Amino acid sequence: MEIKGKIVQILQAVTGNSARGEWKRQDFIIETQEQYPKKVCIQNFNGKADLEKFGVGTIVNVSINIESREYNEKWYTSVNVWKMEAVGQGQSSNQGYTPSASDAPPPPSDEIPQEEAPF
Repeated sequence: MEIKGKIVQILQAVTGNSARGEWKRQDFIIETQEQYPKKVCIQNFNGKADLEKFGVGTIVNVSINIESREYNEKWYTSVNVWKMEAVGQGQSSNQGYTPSASDAPPPPSDEIPQEEAPF
């Protein structure tokens, strides 16, 4: 499942230990871009998404899993990220990057480089 929205808050990381070992969770809040925007708290367990590459205000596509479980006759639902990309950019690692004219590749040349010349 995917959610598209703007990151409005990144919360403090929380760490702990369980029977399976050490874990880290960092929640973040996104606001959907619908007619009636909704805020969604998404959990980032053990660094599935590198939140340091995304800042508040970044518009992202977030791939999530939704899971509910019972504890003491009460149900709890969590929304967990498994992939996140900045909108309009191919890779999440490019977040915050704006290409400039000097970054453009050189125009194609009709000349054959010496090392590729057939003679």
